[in-house]
Amino acid sequence: MNQNKRIEILSRLRAENPTPTTELEFNSPFELLVAVTLSAQATDVSVNKATRKLFSVANTPEAIYALGVDGLKEYIKTIGLYNSKANNVIKACKMLIDQHNGQVPQDRAALEALPGVGRKTANVVLNTAFGWPTIAVDTHIFRVSNRTKLAMGKDVVAVEEKLLKVVPAEFKVDVHHWLILHGRYTCVARKPKCGSCIIEDLCEYKDKVEI
Repeated sequence: MNQNKRIEILSRLRAENPTPTTELEFNSPFELLVAVTLSAQATDVSVNKATRKLFSVANTPEAIYALGVDGLKEYIKTIGLYNSKANNVIKACKMLIDQHNGQVPQDRAALEALPGVGRKTANVVLNTAFGWPTIAVDTHIFRVSNRTKLAMGKDVVAVEEKLLKVVPAEFKVDVHHWLILHGRYTCVARKPKCGSCIIEDLCEYKDKVEI
């Protein structure tokens, strides 16, 4: 795909959604960190349902750590893998208290050192909470990037590196949200809604589905 076409795709996505953000509900970098950690292999809807109750009771590292693993499980037991997630969140809270004065660090290495936080989660926090031009590649973004040929790669890291290289600076902060929403609602996995897609004429996917 040539760069002019990439810019047109991104321009259309921006025109449709000028101020995109995550569908996870949060009011602080810490709440976002917890929500993203809980969202692994779970839907944003299920995470939001649990965190509304959790954050109304405890929304700081100190408060959640005080709940303990068993106390936290009671709030997140409707989310997949809640046992391991509860352990990771409690351990992460302890590290934030001991090493970062209870604050979420604006540093990739420090974020990735937290239990349950990998590259994708760190990218989401840096981008959404702090406005960094990072691009967290999940299954939706991986699919959309490869299917459209916007940025092709054999794995999520390769796609991330390609996106960082080809996406102009003016689009970098928001491209993660545009692509994930596009993959979630239009360029879906099994039967993409090509007929109602605003970038269909620019997309280089060979097996388009007309609906």
